[in-house]
Amino acid sequence: MLWIRGVLDPEGGAVLLTALEPLAKRGGKADDRRLDRRRADGLVEMAVRVLDGGTLPQRGGQRPHLQVTTTLETLLQRCGAPAADLELTLPISAGAVERLACDCNVTRILLNADSQVIDVGRTTRRIRASIRRALNVRDRGCRWPGCDRPASYTSGHHLKHWIKGGSTDLPNLVLLCHRHHWMVHEGAWQMVRTEDGTYVTVPPRLDLFRQPTRGPDESAA
Repeated sequence: MLWIRGVLDPEGGAVLLTALEPLAKRGGKADDRRLDRRRADGLVEMAVRVLDGGTLPQRGGQRPHLQVTTTLETLLQRCGAPAADLELTLPISAGAVERLACDCNVTRILLNADSQVIDVGRTTRRIRASIRRALNVRDRGCRWPGCDRPASYTSGHHLKHWIKGGSTDLPNLVLLCHRHHWMVHEGAWQMVRTEDGTYVTVPPRLDLFRQPTRGPDESAA
């Protein structure tokens, strides 16, 4: 976790709270997050939008961006695969890698047994600009039921991830905001498109193997 603590002057505080206010609203009736959690999520969402917009000064000839280094086994979520390295912070889970890989640039790098680079593949873009424009027109924003985030605050999500054979075309893509994209990948929610084009969200499965808790008056069989 990253712990942030600071003090702003009245004007700076007002600017920050004014920017966070629309992002800290509850996202539908099922949103039970406390205000501090909603503000924290809003701060991340605001930073993601700035990074995606490419308005920050370039660094080393590139616009600021997240850089994740992972093995193919981690991306495939193989059992025992190591965590992925995320620049400037601690390693992240395979679920987080899969979410970030939904809509990103991917570069293949081959290493030998001594971890020396022997080949660097061509960088490829998973969701082309033309498809993204079509997504914006079709979805207009986050398609999670009850969410009102506009398209500029969303990422393209593969209903069936490309690493698992899913195609990167409109029928297999949907726009999701940062929070709901996280819920699908790390939160184990499912999102399904029905035949009429609407979306249904399914919460994480119950633990079918968990033993029921006995009441105080029940005895063991």
